[in-house]
Amino acid sequence: KQQSNTQKPKTKRSKRFLESRAPKLTENVKTAMIMKGGNTSQTVTQALKDIYSLKKPNAVLYKKKNITRPFEDSTSLEFFSKKSDCSLFLFGSHNKKRPNNLIFGRLFDFHVLDMIELGIEKYVSLSEIKTSKCPEGTKPMLVFAGEAFDVDNDLKRLKSLLLDFFRGPTVPAVRLAGLEHILHFTALDGKIYMRSYRCLLKKSGCRTPRIELEEIGPSFDFVMRRTHLASDDLYKLAHRQPKALKPKKKKNISHDAFGTKFGRVHMQKQDLSKLQTRKMKGLRKRKGGVDSTEDEAAAAPKQVKVES
Repeated sequence: KQQSNTQKPKTKRSKRFLESRAPKLTENVKTAMIMKGGNTSQTVTQALKDIYSLKKPNAVLYKKKNITRPFEDSTSLEFFSKKSDCSLFLFGSHNKKRPNNLIFGRLFDFHVLDMIELGIEKYVSLSEIKTSKCPEGTKPMLVFAGEAFDVDNDLKRLKSLLLDFFRGPTVPAVRLAGLEHILHFTALDGKIYMRSYRCLLKKSGCRTPRIELEEIGPSFDFVMRRTHLASDDLYKLAHRQPKALKPKKKKNISHDAFGTKFGRVHMQKQDLSKLQTRKMKGLRKRKGGVDSTEDEAAAAPKQVKVES
């Protein structure tokens, strides 16, 4: 996020608050605000609560109704985004023309970057599936199935948006037992199917466990409706990273196709006459600079061959 901050803090508390909102090299975890429109159905209300439970604790749930239409006027969303410091949003609404409607979106510099409207055709809530759930704050594994996610431009942007929305905090390492929540998205025949699974590690008789998937909910069958996508220039600007975060290129280091690291070492020309070889008593030098082997050969009596 890029923000021009001209306010001057008067207290230490306000100073800490403004510092938390100021731009950083490594930004905070993206937070989502989840709100409902002026008219909603029971399906939309329960769906918003279930997605909030998947997104916790990096989410803010607004319980009051917000009479706004994001595709026609997004100023209300931008106001709440600045107020709660959220860069993601989920808006639910319901009307005769677009029943059971969810709008996923994200913001850049507190302005709407892109948003995609999905209609709920089939929905199974968390409470309807009677199984044990994953703990709150579990980082999910995201799986996208279907070649449409790599071909269709709208679905490409939807994939990027869902990755931003559900991926959670960036962590350096994850233990095997922590990989227990899977969100699976499938694009097939113009629909998007969202399923949530719990990963069970079973005994397999060897070191690698056997994996079983148990559906825990919620379950959605979506159909894509309206889209509002950012231009290529703005989308590229939103992905730009500071120069301080870009890895510096190291000289004389290369990698092959298998990821093996190779280093090139530059050495000066060596004088082989001063090369230290294996130390032997017979090759030891004397102070005069003559080898001991040469002295022994000079002192030894010469043998003369005598002919009769």
